[in-house]
Amino acid sequence: MKRTLRFLSLPKVVSGASIVSAIEGEGPIGDCFDIVAEDDKMGLDSFEKAELQFFENAVRLCCDKAGMHKGELNVLLAGDLLNQLITANYGARNLGIPFLGLYGACSTMAESLLVGSVLVDGGYCSPVACIAGSHFSTAERQYRYPLEMGTTSPPTAQRTVTGAGCLMLASAPPPKPVFSHICVSAATIGKVIDLGITDANNMGACMAPAACDTLLTYFGETNESVDDFDWIITGDLGKFGSEMLFSLCGRHDLDLSGKHLDCGCLIYPPEEKYNCGGSGCGCSAVTLAGHFLPMLERGEVKRILFLATGALMSPTSNLQGESIPAIAHAIVLEYH
Repeated sequence: MKRTLRFLSLPKVVSGASIVSAIEGEGPIGDCFDIVAEDDKMGLDSFEKAELQFFENAVRLCCDKAGMHKGELNVLLAGDLLNQLITANYGARNLGIPFLGLYGACSTMAESLLVGSVLVDGGYCSPVACIAGSHFSTAERQYRYPLEMGTTSPPTAQRTVTGAGCLMLASAPPPKPVFSHICVSAATIGKVIDLGITDANNMGACMAPAACDTLLTYFGETNESVDDFDWIITGDLGKFGSEMLFSLCGRHDLDLSGKHLDCGCLIYPPEEKYNCGGSGCGCSAVTLAGHFLPMLERGEVKRILFLATGALMSPTSNLQGESIPAIAHAIVLEYH
């Protein structure tokens, strides 16, 4: 069962946009985002409506930067964390773009890039928009506790990023390409891995085994090694999950030292109130679009493995005592 795909036409990443709230804008990579919204409600009367606004604005900005109208997109590949993908669904309704809704929790950005690359490489659709977003306040009251309760989070917890990141894939450059030297050359489809962890406040531990499995699969199926990449970037394992990933990979003689970076560990200042770092499908989306891809475009790095991870938890299954399975998809991005 081969899980790694090679894209012969090398689909191009031609545009990107990232929008975050003020807290993310205060972090160590805050200067890289296109828009930092001072009001995480976006002037609206609910956090869910604000999350929708982040989402729509990211798609529109991605198109505007490329000199295109949103109506020129062939398909929107999108997902979020809310029940029934309400942010992506209503966003697609308002944008009027053909739509495929995806749910991979925090791995959604990698999943959308994987599906988008298949569509572009096969000659079926171009251009396509890949987007994922999340909001701290909507995720907290869906998965954990209402904010009004003032519940203290444990040290292993991560803060859901408020923001949305959008990338455009195409077979040919748009009128004003934001990126001219980035392509997707390969991807590995993740497998659901479950070690029986039930703690909803320790998603890093849930996701690290899936990240390890996908890494081992990619290297095993391609005969490549860690040294073939400048960076291996995980989505949002956070501090604890990153440590666990190193430990798991070490059991298989896979050494990530000096190569691994984690979006969740980068996006917030290293302060106690952020616990183990950032999470949410907006975390890897905005960090990839705003921070890593501009560095790849400038040629500062030549090849990265983007490995977004997702804890496939549900409020219902968690209350019933079910464990939390996880998945990780890998995308190879190259300077070309």
